[in-house]
Amino acid sequence: ADANDEAQFAELETLGELTKVAWNHDVQVMIEGPGHVPMHMIQENMEKQLKECQEAPFYTLGPLTTDIAPGYDHITSGIGAAMIGWYGCAMLCYVTPKEHLGLPTKEDVKVGVVTYKIAAHAADLAKGHPGAQARDNAMSKARFEFRWEDQFNLALDPETARAYHDATLPDNAAKVAHFCSMCGPHFCSMKITQDVRDYAAKKELEEQQAIQIGMKEKSEEFKKAGSEIYL
Repeated sequence: ADANDEAQFAELETLGELTKVAWNHDVQVMIEGPGHVPMHMIQENMEKQLKECQEAPFYTLGPLTTDIAPGYDHITSGIGAAMIGWYGCAMLCYVTPKEHLGLPTKEDVKVGVVTYKIAAHAADLAKGHPGAQARDNAMSKARFEFRWEDQFNLALDPETARAYHDATLPDNAAKVAHFCSMCGPHFCSMKITQDVRDYAAKKELEEQQAIQIGMKEKSEEFKKAGSEIYL
């Protein structure tokens, strides 16, 4: 409720003065930022810090973008962390689901760290870091080509990604299948795209031509089957 108020910005201005004193004595400085800032105030807060503290490294606990979700503050803060990371924050301090409620367990710490690795990576993407984009591109290609093992290995949390996949398709054969249990074998957009490409290559057609012909063929099949739609 008091984010970016006069008192908070006065503190930031004082930190800027102390930064100059420290630098004059060859002392390194890192500025601690706020922990609760709604989304529409994050950019202003970051820009104020850069100005007042002469771009000394800034680190934040989040910030949390809303206060109404105890038990999910790794999410409320992860949103703010991604945004402030994009705007120039130097370091993100992770928050666990137990924030404001109790001491975190080992699993809580893992959830918090993974959440913040996601936030940091999202910020790196927004800032145009080539390495971050390369990893996303590699995942997209592996996903389109149904290379499941590569998808797991490229994931920020391979163990969880594999466990979620195997919960519904545990057999090893599913690791080479061209679908997952979300859309199944008949409605996977990536499989359909590849089928269209294969069809076009076989018929020596452009992809758009193949799509039009395929739609016409399916329309005829639908008519022959009685043109009935059931739910």
